[in-house]
Amino acid sequence: MENNIKGKVIIITGASSGIGEATARHLASLGALVSLGARRKERLDQLVEEIKKTGGQAVSFVTDVTRREQVAALVKGTVDAFGKVDVIFNNAGLMPLSLLENLHYEEWEKMIDTNLKGMLYGIGAVMPLFKAQKSGHFINVSSVAGHSVRPGTAVYSATKFAVRALSEGLRQEVKPYNIRTTIISPGAIRTELPNTITDARVKENMHSILDVAISPDAIARAVAYAIEQQADADVNEIILRPTAQL
Repeated sequence: MENNIKGKVIIITGASSGIGEATARHLASLGALVSLGARRKERLDQLVEEIKKTGGQAVSFVTDVTRREQVAALVKGTVDAFGKVDVIFNNAGLMPLSLLENLHYEEWEKMIDTNLKGMLYGIGAVMPLFKAQKSGHFINVSSVAGHSVRPGTAVYSATKFAVRALSEGLRQEVKPYNIRTTIISPGAIRTELPNTITDARVKENMHSILDVAISPDAIARAVAYAIEQQADADVNEIILRPTAQL
């Protein structure tokens, strides 16, 4: 039986590490044609080479999702390479958590630009294609921090709550075009995200959560589950955290 993933063209942002990298490998192993966007060219080149060595198909484009023209170029390059786009996985994100009183303005702006505007640029870049072909799938990454707020997560949570709000509005608006929309909300996953935390107090408080973090492969499998459903089934939201995480 076909897995409903084989042959699909899937764009993944933030693909050079963590959830993006794991998802690229997993989907390629299931027969997807993956187009990878991230800022680190060497990491992208290495990942493409490894996917091809195992029989998969992949291309990559250096992409900073805070630059709308680069996201548009990622989508155009994907169409040039594979002829279409079936799914976009808006995965790129930053998590420099901090207490608001410490006034980390630049970190706030980077989170808003990457986590929120970067997702919007991805949506906008593929929307005309999805509408024209009367099919497509948006998969947007929120977080368990998009469901609850703790000291130090205020701005990050604000961006991830916004991802959920935008995704729900998107889901309702694209129904006439047979387009699906999924929100993935990860809990503690072993990625590079915590490395961006510069606030010493918040970083110290993260240890108990990071101790129970699980592999990004778990999220990769969740993404595959959402994609592989038949066209009349729309998996709208998945929350996935370690069993040990509160």
